[in-house]
Amino acid sequence: MDESWVNSAERIGADLHLELSGPGGRRAALIGALREAVRGGRLAPGTRLPPYRSLAADLGVARNTVADAYAELVAEGWLTARQGSGTRVAGRVEPLRHAERVPRKAPPRARGPRHDLGQGTPDASSFPRTAWLASYRRALQQAPNEAFGPGDPAGRVELREALTEYLARARGVRTEPDRIVICSGFAHALRLLFGEGVLRGPLAVEAYGLGFHRGLLETAGVRTVPLPLDEQGARVERLGRERAVLLTPAHQFPTGGPLDPTRRTAVVDWARARGGVIVEDDYDGEFRYDRKPVGAVQGLDPERVIFVGSVSKSLSPAVRLGWMVLPERYVDGVLAAKGEREAWASVLDQLSLADFVSRGSYDRHVRRMRQRYRSRRDRLAAALAEHAPHVEVTGVAAGLHAVLRLPPGTERSTVKAAAWQGIALDGLAEFRHPNTDMPARDGLVVGYATPSEHAYGAALGALCGVLPPAG
Repeated sequence: MDESWVNSAERIGADLHLELSGPGGRRAALIGALREAVRGGRLAPGTRLPPYRSLAADLGVARNTVADAYAELVAEGWLTARQGSGTRVAGRVEPLRHAERVPRKAPPRARGPRHDLGQGTPDASSFPRTAWLASYRRALQQAPNEAFGPGDPAGRVELREALTEYLARARGVRTEPDRIVICSGFAHALRLLFGEGVLRGPLAVEAYGLGFHRGLLETAGVRTVPLPLDEQGARVERLGRERAVLLTPAHQFPTGGPLDPTRRTAVVDWARARGGVIVEDDYDGEFRYDRKPVGAVQGLDPERVIFVGSVSKSLSPAVRLGWMVLPERYVDGVLAAKGEREAWASVLDQLSLADFVSRGSYDRHVRRMRQRYRSRRDRLAAALAEHAPHVEVTGVAAGLHAVLRLPPGTERSTVKAAAWQGIALDGLAEFRHPNTDMPARDGLVVGYATPSEHAYGAALGALCGVLPPAG
């Protein structure tokens, strides 16, 4: 067929002839043809382009080819895309004279994102400096002399006692101080558990999760076996001969949602029957909004679950403190893996956190941030309902991020457009286990906790500006 298209007047208001030729395939040819039409003035500023399906049908190309081409030109500033007004030629694009039509280098990108919607970090500006400083001063003044000597690999007893009370009250964890080992966060816990041979693979993991954790486990020689996910969480009935399973049962990361109660019971039964262990990553269990608190799986069987938490989401990742609540049979192995000298967590920070928790400052801070993050979650949902109602928002009953479901085939181009506009976010594909047989989903993982209050509105506006229009 003839590699051209003559558009009808009722679609964009003027006839337009596009030649799809040259190296690079249909997508590159379409981008080049549209860019040349804008440069030459044949597509005037404000001209509305046809929907993906219409143009794809007229050109005899795939719908995704048109979607990717539009997204690329939106990212470069040639086109704009807004819900309700379709894709149009950008108003600021000026037709160039023939002598000026030469390739030019793209302007240098600014360092760092203009809008940080990455998942995994809280609002740094909300760190409770005054209350933390008060706890630090008290901890420093009241610390016994021996606290300034070599540290206990289990961590300060003051913190372990404070965590025993807090975790029982807030997360339903059943433990004692001598079952808790302080670490610097979840990654450190994984290194101690698997890198030092306390636990061995194969390890079952959720089909979507942090690639960083999978890489850490791979470095330790641990083979990971993906478990598919559905609306009820991980498909734990697929567990087989694995020795352990790693789960995020309070709020599956990143897709959202708690593990169904029947599956919680089923995975504990599997661990008992198999002689295995459940590693429970409670990465943001404090932040729930539209449902009753979901207690820890550890409470069902403390001898079959290793419960791991930290302050990286609730306070700050800069406070390098986390904890492992261990079955009795693993305590000595983890302490041996840490060594005789505590080299990871500052004793003064541990004492400060113990005071912060014991005096109720931690509870007050979490409640305050829960209200703030819920408000941000609601603002995100409202912005999408107004500007992109075709984009479904999921996984928002708890946590610090949302998953935006995108039309099939649009994730890659949307992530690329966001990067060009200085928006930091992640595509859902980044978290998919490479060996899973679970069907891929197109989506964005959008963190709503990271921006400061004054920057959040602009970040939402920028996000809505790069989302694909309804096809």
